[in-house]
Amino acid sequence: MDLVTLRAFFMWCTIINGGFMILTSLLLTFAGNLIYRIHSRWFKMPREAFNIVIYSFIGLYKIFLMVFCLVPYVVLLILG
Repeated sequence: MDLVTLRAFFMWCTIINGGFMILTSLLLTFAGNLIYRIHSRWFKMPREAFNIVIYSFIGLYKIFLMVFCLVPYVVLLILG
């Protein structure tokens, strides 16, 4: 694989995963009660525990996005 192909891969990986993270954040901001009602049918938990779990997921996803998508893309931009 050459540098151009890797750079394009990590660029699209960052865009797609960043879009997914923004979509998830927007859905939780504007439809949080609906999402909680749907998930509370499957997993019995209080709203406070749901908030902790879902915001921990978003934080962990953000860290993974930066470490595995954004940082390699920026490094390849610098090397190119």
